[in-house]
Amino acid sequence: MICNDTQELLRYLAPAARILGLDLGTKTIGVALSDVGLQIATPYSLIKRKKFTRDIAELSAIVSKQNVGGIVIGFPREMDGSIGTSCHRVYAFVDEMDKHIDVPVLLWDERLSTSAVERILIGEADMTRKRRAEVVDKAAAGYILQGALDNLNRHTDPGLVDDEDDIDAVNDEIDADDKQG
Repeated sequence: MICNDTQELLRYLAPAARILGLDLGTKTIGVALSDVGLQIATPYSLIKRKKFTRDIAELSAIVSKQNVGGIVIGFPREMDGSIGTSCHRVYAFVDEMDKHIDVPVLLWDERLSTSAVERILIGEADMTRKRRAEVVDKAAAGYILQGALDNLNRHTDPGLVDDEDDIDAVNDEIDADDKQG
């Protein structure tokens, strides 16, 4: 099932479930994993693509082993925001993956994610071209997943009270604390 936004994805997650981030390429799949608090994305692995069934088996093993409750996949829109050939490849992959892995999926706009990661790896990490080639896809998966996590956390405030009755209840608790203190 494809979710519309990070909040919908969050509603489907079981407690302490992680989110998997994927950067889907033609030769490799970069994989990143969130922490259970859904705050930090960490590059996890790189799957060298050969056959779809093997790729799905590897992803399925990660989903099971790491208690993954949702997947964020980079969605490579064109620079003008339109959907091109690469997006259709992602749709096809998600359609097939859905038959084997039963977790909600969020398509996350990944425009310029690989180039941003490349700039970081060149400028800040001063990596050689060979080493960058080895890590760029899983780092891009981390970048994509971190963007989704940041959005999720920016729009999810556990202290947020938006119902009038809840606001009155919180004010009553504050007043009671003030009288005791």
